[in-house]
Amino acid sequence: MSVESLFSRLEPLLPKVQKPIQYVGGELNSTVKDWDEATVRWALMYPDAYEVGLPNQGVQILYEILNELPETLAERTYAVWPDLEALMRSEGVPQFTVDGHRPVRAFDVLGVSFATELGYTNLLTALDLAGIPLEAADRTDEDPIVLAGGHAAFNPEPIADFLDAAVLGDGEQIAIAISEVLREWKAEGSPGGRDELLMRLASTGGVYVPKFYDVEYHPDGRIMRVVPNRDGVPTRVFKHTVMDLDEWPYPKKPLVPLAETVHERFSVEIFRGCTRGCRFCQAGMITRPVRERSITTIGDMVEAGIKESGFNEVGLLSLSSADHSEIADVTRGLADRYEGSQVGLSLPSTRVDAFNIDLANELSRNGRRSGLTFAPEGGSERMRKVINKMVTEEDLIRTVTTAYSNGWRQVKLYFMCGLPTEEDEDVLGIADLAKKVIKAGRDATGSRDIRCTVSIGGFVPKPHTPFQWAAQCDHETVDRRLRALRDALRSDKEYGRAIGYRYHDGKPSIVEGLLSRGDRRVGRVIRAVWEDGGRFDGWSEHFSFERWMAAAERALADEPVDVDWYTIRERDEHEVLPWDHLDAGLDREWLWQDWQDALGDVEVEDCRWTPCYDCGVCPTMGTEIQIGPTGRKLLPLTVI
Repeated sequence: MSVESLFSRLEPLLPKVQKPIQYVGGELNSTVKDWDEATVRWALMYPDAYEVGLPNQGVQILYEILNELPETLAERTYAVWPDLEALMRSEGVPQFTVDGHRPVRAFDVLGVSFATELGYTNLLTALDLAGIPLEAADRTDEDPIVLAGGHAAFNPEPIADFLDAAVLGDGEQIAIAISEVLREWKAEGSPGGRDELLMRLASTGGVYVPKFYDVEYHPDGRIMRVVPNRDGVPTRVFKHTVMDLDEWPYPKKPLVPLAETVHERFSVEIFRGCTRGCRFCQAGMITRPVRERSITTIGDMVEAGIKESGFNEVGLLSLSSADHSEIADVTRGLADRYEGSQVGLSLPSTRVDAFNIDLANELSRNGRRSGLTFAPEGGSERMRKVINKMVTEEDLIRTVTTAYSNGWRQVKLYFMCGLPTEEDEDVLGIADLAKKVIKAGRDATGSRDIRCTVSIGGFVPKPHTPFQWAAQCDHETVDRRLRALRDALRSDKEYGRAIGYRYHDGKPSIVEGLLSRGDRRVGRVIRAVWEDGGRFDGWSEHFSFERWMAAAERALADEPVDVDWYTIRERDEHEVLPWDHLDAGLDREWLWQDWQDALGDVEVEDCRWTPCYDCGVCPTMGTEIQIGPTGRKLLPLTVI
């Protein structure tokens, strides 16, 4: 039965809200398929505003892959701003997709991609606006399957009560597999309702269905065990890994936004995974092993993406793009292809020890020379050993001197505060480092027109990393250290004005820490915050620490745990962690040993270029690291 567009009811509301264009759809390369010709229908959600959500690579890839399938359609939905939310409630307009403006509740699956835990409250808003019960236990066969993915879904326990299912890892293949299970179940007449459908998904071992697992607790609040509560459900759920990225050259037709977004470029993921071994980095741990795209596939994707979108900037993305084994050939080949055109190339944050001036010059050959960003992360040599960020002060000074000498005038340095074992002097060391960077630039250029921006954020321990057992630093200590660093920078008359300082206070980090390492009891806190008006918690103007703390106090009043228990408490080796039944491929004993190595300032090399360190990923997944060089070159484009 056809589902009507809601646009005629939505349109009268748009003149009354900010940025109405974000809700109208119709972007270049968007897709609206015939509802009645599809058997399986997905609503894909990025739980943040359109300007943040539209450029998201994961959602764009799934959107395109699913819409290429016969009998399957996919549309997109984003979090609506509070002004439109209020109007939708008063006028009875439900959560809608921006493609066909169809009601989200009419779809078979609501797939939500979480890049950060601070999007959890926005999920509840979307569910409520859609008319979907917040609790999975209250849903009927008329409601879609609410499915979570993305990096922040590697511990979905805090939102387990609101989810029907979650998937870990790469989404390309599992999204197709889920669609096929759905199609077959529907073709059979939907036997057993949503419970049977969820059972079929869970029995594969690749989809986590929280309601099929019971959590038992010790009297002191620690988890005793997490066990399946019915036959046929695996004790562990494994992540998905796409091994040949060349077979998945998406997005082929990138979406071109109508409204301004946070990234105005076409992005190509040049490799996936990272083995640098930074102990704080969840993304590097959970995306192992490294899998490179070939130079020719990268070239083909760039060519097609520019042609289909009209973007004139191409971002070469990965967790550490300069580590691609053929990065020099990739950048030189692309620069040769597009020399004299309006197409510019960019890399995200570049590792200090992977930067070289030849690479930088290729990226800026078309005249675009923006600032360079490096991430030493720790302010002292000792801290960088603790976090396994193998960058020395000499490396940094040499790199920035080279950059300044070759025409750059602006360098941005990113650090974290609150790292394990950190002392006040480690943070104050950031000021000394920044001053040395400015001095090196002035000495190298003979100019005082040299700038350095220090950007610093609070550290949050994450699941599936060596720091998952660490005590998080309390926000009072983080804020005190950040104030001391600010004063040390501003008080220096020689260098202070040349150094910019941006920082995030410690309070949002505590909430993120609660959500990142929480268990199912934290779901009550999330719901209480949402019911009290919590929305867009990733935005400083909407975030309220006081609201979160008050909600936690109420929601956990009858439990032997509190916010401090989840955040600033160190875990021991044998404590059952909320995500231990969810397998990211990493050996738990290896993670623990790496945590002990961190406490002993022991560094670990990158296993791409050294013998295996037995993290467990390759044998667990029956695979191995995939890197070049391929020996191929990018050929010049043929002008027709």
